[in-house]
Amino acid sequence: MNMMMKPPQLSLSDLLEQVSQRGGINLKQDIASISQHLPQLPANWHRNGDDAAAIPLGPRGEHGYQLLAIEGMQGELVRKQPWFAGWCSVMVNCSDIAAMGGRPTAVVDALWCDAHQPEHEQWLSELMRGMRDASSHLGVPIVGGHTNLRSMHANLAVSIMGHAKRLLSAFAAKPGQKIVAAIDHRGQFQHGSLNWNAATSAPAERLRGDMELLPLIAEQQLADACKDISQAGLLGTCIMLLESSGCGAEVLLEQLPVPTQVELSDWLCAFPSFGYLLTTDAERLPQLLATFSERDICATVIGHMTDSQTLEVSWRGQQQCFYNLKDTSLTGFT
Repeated sequence: MNMMMKPPQLSLSDLLEQVSQRGGINLKQDIASISQHLPQLPANWHRNGDDAAAIPLGPRGEHGYQLLAIEGMQGELVRKQPWFAGWCSVMVNCSDIAAMGGRPTAVVDALWCDAHQPEHEQWLSELMRGMRDASSHLGVPIVGGHTNLRSMHANLAVSIMGHAKRLLSAFAAKPGQKIVAAIDHRGQFQHGSLNWNAATSAPAERLRGDMELLPLIAEQQLADACKDISQAGLLGTCIMLLESSGCGAEVLLEQLPVPTQVELSDWLCAFPSFGYLLTTDAERLPQLLATFSERDICATVIGHMTDSQTLEVSWRGQQQCFYNLKDTSLTGFT
């Protein structure tokens, strides 16, 4: 074997196959089994399918919107990394509120576990310490919840309330708009997972200031649409943005900045502690990018919206359709 031979270059097809297998896109497909059964919302309410429910304050939201969201944590994370799971349960809810252009008000939790399990007290103490630490860092009080210490399995869900003066919404994206990826690179993958942690060791003042960017962007009307990059990864989150807006997109992977010593395939599957996709037009783009740059958050145009209802991905002179919403829905929210 020639030891000087370089390994074959990964093709776009192989890269996207890795992303489809390793990313959490299939988890989002589970939503479709529920979305079809939801009742119709009251007249003039914001549609289901965004990162948080938006309840208008006033007949047409003239007093803003009350925001409501919930996140269930993965059982393995809750069992094996209780402090981190507790922290993340608050953080991801705050991210959902921010993605809607809102500010968080308070959270409540629902906790299940078996009090008869060995080291139960230590596990429970670490879980709650993680929630308290995140609550303190992000400035969001924990105001109540539900506890069941007689369950066979350990699980945690956290719900949050917030308020937005003006909404950012996935439904507001339009063909021709630029797609901006804004991600905090100042982190690392947590314990060999795809969780990109740029939060737990950051100063509280920085985290709160960074989170404040999204409502300011909404109120200054620098962007129309926004999605929090979730466990579906960057491309999976983009699919959800397209599904809600009824649009398509072309994403140019060469334009996506990747942290040093991180593989592109891992970065496309990452669940960042601060990561958003936003859409805006060319006129507002410079100020939007500058808003993130002023806080040392990497924000770059990675593509543009189309009217195709397909997600087209380009890389190293290759192009491929990653998802066709005309043939297959994802969450069922349109």
